[in-house]
Amino acid sequence: MVEFDADLDVRGLNCPLPILKTKKQLVTMGAGEVLRVRATDPHSVIDFQAFCDKTGHELLRRWQEGEEFHFLLRRIA
Repeated sequence: MVEFDADLDVRGLNCPLPILKTKKQLVTMGAGEVLRVRATDPHSVIDFQAFCDKTGHELLRRWQEGEEFHFLLRRIA
């Protein structure tokens, strides 16, 4: 089982909503905490990588289960 501090379900939402909701959730978290995001938008794979590259948050892991995409992000400062 993967450890995370918060879980965000953005399944059924399309760009840009998954990123916007992720950004809003990360603001409420402390530095070093891990957020799991579950999405169904196929573009989220590219979007989350770009988001982390731009913001400095760390994309720890991503994987796919059926039509769902899972992301683990570590909040940086």
